[in-house]
Amino acid sequence: MNSRTELPGVWAEVGRSHPHESAMLHVLGSATYVDDVAELHGTLHAALGLSQQAHATFTAIDLAAVKASAGVVAVLVAADIPGFNDCGPIIHDDPIFADGLVQYVGQPLFVVVADTHDNARRAARLAQVDYTALPAHLTPEAAHAAQSYVLPPMRLQRGDAAARLAQAPRRASGTLSVGGQEQFYLEGQVAYAIPQEERAMRVLCSTQHPSEMQHVVAHALGVLAHRVNVECRRMGGGFGGKESQSALWAAAAAIAADKLQRPVKLRADRDDDMLVTGKRHCFRYTYEVGYDDTGRILAVKLEMVLRAGYSADLSGPVATRAICHVDNAYYLSDVDLRAFCGKTNTQSNTAFRGFGGPQGALAIEYAIDDIARTLGMDALDIRQRNFYAEAGRDVTPYGQQLDDNVIAPLVAELEASSEYRQRRHAAHAFNATSPILKKGLAMTPVKFGIAFNVNHLNQAGALVHVYVDGSVLVNHGGTEMGQGIHTKVMQVVAHELGIPLAQVRISATDTAKVANTSATAASTGADLNGKAAQAAARQIRDRLAAFIASQHGVSADSVDFADGKLLVAGVAFPFAEVVAKAYLARVQLWSDGFYATPGLHWDSASMTGHPFSYFAYGAAVAEVLIDTLTGEWKLLRADVLYDAGQSLNPAIDIGQVEGAFIQGMGWLTTEELCWNKDGKLTTHAPSTYKIPTVSDCPDDFRVALFDNRNVTDSIHRSKAVGEPPLLLPFSVFFALRDAVASVGDYRINPPLNAPAISEEILKSIEAVQLASAP
Repeated sequence: MNSRTELPGVWAEVGRSHPHESAMLHVLGSATYVDDVAELHGTLHAALGLSQQAHATFTAIDLAAVKASAGVVAVLVAADIPGFNDCGPIIHDDPIFADGLVQYVGQPLFVVVADTHDNARRAARLAQVDYTALPAHLTPEAAHAAQSYVLPPMRLQRGDAAARLAQAPRRASGTLSVGGQEQFYLEGQVAYAIPQEERAMRVLCSTQHPSEMQHVVAHALGVLAHRVNVECRRMGGGFGGKESQSALWAAAAAIAADKLQRPVKLRADRDDDMLVTGKRHCFRYTYEVGYDDTGRILAVKLEMVLRAGYSADLSGPVATRAICHVDNAYYLSDVDLRAFCGKTNTQSNTAFRGFGGPQGALAIEYAIDDIARTLGMDALDIRQRNFYAEAGRDVTPYGQQLDDNVIAPLVAELEASSEYRQRRHAAHAFNATSPILKKGLAMTPVKFGIAFNVNHLNQAGALVHVYVDGSVLVNHGGTEMGQGIHTKVMQVVAHELGIPLAQVRISATDTAKVANTSATAASTGADLNGKAAQAAARQIRDRLAAFIASQHGVSADSVDFADGKLLVAGVAFPFAEVVAKAYLARVQLWSDGFYATPGLHWDSASMTGHPFSYFAYGAAVAEVLIDTLTGEWKLLRADVLYDAGQSLNPAIDIGQVEGAFIQGMGWLTTEELCWNKDGKLTTHAPSTYKIPTVSDCPDDFRVALFDNRNVTDSIHRSKAVGEPPLLLPFSVFFALRDAVASVGDYRINPPLNAPAISEEILKSIEAVQLASAP
């Protein structure tokens, strides 16, 4: 080999702000999603026929008009499914097509297959169904009153909450209602099923969980899993809505394609998507908190009732995570926490960014807000007084010790940089002279556990191929939904092999390449798949190091990889040159990698254990302005500090924090789900469901990453960024509550529920005015 110049002393591809790997394609509109894939000759289009009743039996469906409609090729019902009529992710209580019983308005009864998408949709609305109505529970309160649940109730106890509450000098108690949230991914649910030889099936699917789609399709077709190949290059958003609930669409398309032996695409229009699919669980809380005269919490009793919908779906894990996040950033010595998954005749609710964590943590923040106002103190002081701290105050209610508690210094840094104290005084001064417009300011912290709370899901696999020209192809089990997982995994591989990022490419997530993968969820995507890809790349690196070291009589440990070169005894050799020679020497240039998160355990009966690999922390300050006559409001400024550990890609992480903040703000302030008296979701389109827009973003939006290094051996000591930042806009909700409280001179706790839409704000203002009246 010819000698080359020496390498620079410092080189890295992780920790740098690289653009998203598909950024250019996104901007140019040339990124390929499932509906963009060129359709094969003979492709048919499908649409679902939906129930018009919330709870009813039916004995027959008259499909004559459907079959006679223009372009219709076939109509399939439950009896036409060759295998198992179920798409439930955990419990088998979720039929693909209803068979004699419907349990919500929008439940699929059949699938129509036609020559065009429009013809299929028109035909699906022509069915005549003879229903016999049954009693329906349409709210979680109604389900709870009837003791109607999709799963047994859950309970976590530590200490003696009842005794401590009885002995507490002071108590705060009340109720709170928090609404659900539609995922509103830009790309709707879609699956394209293509029959292969010997009843095999290839399914292109917008899904966060290709392996689960593989299992569901295989069971529905009555074939073994090796006959089903599910592929996903990218999604136009997921947010949890495509973790389990993409199964219905994949299965229906595959059943039709198998029956007709022609490719079938099933793409949901927005209205149908929102009517059929589940959302974030809404919660109803009853809380009682005992505390002392300084505001330190002594005991917590909390009952949470979830709107699970008609089937279990992922309600069990969501409720578990909610219970495990009631503490948020606070040490709670004595607790009695209960969760009830109410069975309602509405869409079966499912995963949503945060997965119950935001709902669990919001309750304790609401109670702390009550305590502060009752004591006439700043809520930040109460929060800081209750933070996890030294030994003796560093163990969660479920028994996990905090190894990296940075909440106090992080909050202190943001308190200073945001000028929180000065701005709070300024807001009070403004309100004293402004009778109509009122300002509110709040600062809230976040502690969020990272890992699936089902142990076996904390695993991942990857493949890394190095080609003879030095280019690299990576495949892993994670799915790209815009969050940048592919970019981060590419960075990890490039860094491990010491090559520029441009030499690495990612291929579509594919069950034929990496098997038995977990969902890209629970903020574990980069953690798990990054570690697996690193393991695969490291094996290739070790082989190359051993090969070139043997050529030069040095130890393999002395070989360095950086900047596209290998440094051997002070001489640099191009990576591609070494690879080409290694190939001729029959060195294996591809490898698989596997990773399983160590140290996790969980006892679901006692609800104790070590369910999380580590915790991510953060805090936010929000300043709002409300109009007390109309309930309208504006977010004036938001300051955010987030603990991403040793960030793999600061630009992507900051973007994720910004997006999560606005999405969480939408959940708490504008996104209201409404059902009518018959159980039909009336907010099933952009015209009636209000997600945040660019005008809702604050003019002054300051986001920074906290300087920290994960003490846990995560991928390059980074921390997850997917879900935890969604809790940061708690600050917006409590800033609104602070502004409302100013109407009563901060003496009354406003009964503000979420989402805090304008009407809810006005109701809260009126309640404060009434309570303040002489």
